[in-house]
Amino acid sequence: MVSLAAPMNNRFTLCIMFGLAASPALAADGSLSLRFSDSTTGSQLPVGWKNYPMSRHKAKADIRLVRDGDTTVLHIDANRSAGGIAHALKLSPEQVLSWRWKVDHSVAGANLEKKHGDDFAARVYVFFDVPTSALTFGERLKLRVARIAMGHELPRAALCYVWDNTHPVGTIAPNAYYGAVRTIVLQSGNALAGQWRNEHRDVAADFRAAFGRQAPQITGVAVASDTDNTKGHVNAWFGDLTFSAPAAAPESTDE
Repeated sequence: MVSLAAPMNNRFTLCIMFGLAASPALAADGSLSLRFSDSTTGSQLPVGWKNYPMSRHKAKADIRLVRDGDTTVLHIDANRSAGGIAHALKLSPEQVLSWRWKVDHSVAGANLEKKHGDDFAARVYVFFDVPTSALTFGERLKLRVARIAMGHELPRAALCYVWDNTHPVGTIAPNAYYGAVRTIVLQSGNALAGQWRNEHRDVAADFRAAFGRQAPQITGVAVASDTDNTKGHVNAWFGDLTFSAPAAAPESTDE
């Protein structure tokens, strides 16, 4: 596992107003599935999902539900733009998050260590209820400024799983704009571009690896794609997301 250092400056990246959607009910086995596949195609988002701005001053990516084979998936077309959707939750951190994703290519000019390179073909965020007292003074100040400027609540900590361009799979790094978001590289480069990839992540274990402490409650999840810094063009697709107990999580498979 590779760890990188980066500046902790604020980009107002994770602008989600928690509480807009009630946490959905768990299934009988304790799992929670956030399904795109049950939805009709078009720009109308499934219940519970909300658009949120990744940047107030830059172009918004086109986000819509589309058919991929016989299944409905979420498509983000990020053309010199950024966009994502988020869902508020209230879950124990002892979860395995499973999903599948696909990109047409990685973002060639990206560099997760630099603010001007902070773009990814695809991102999946998990937000956490970290107490304000656990943040550094600088992080608390940045949160206050961001809330005033954007008029949104911001998650105080997050994991950001990404499809990167050059860094090795397993890299963990602070976000170049806000260090309380930790980037984890799950896919890298173009060798598997155009193919659906299935991911299964032990969220609590990833939080401990990224932050060096126990994970607090999960408060939300988001999917996103962005090329607003590097001025490129990328397409990303996301399938259903499921939270489940670690023992109940499926084996990793790829298509």
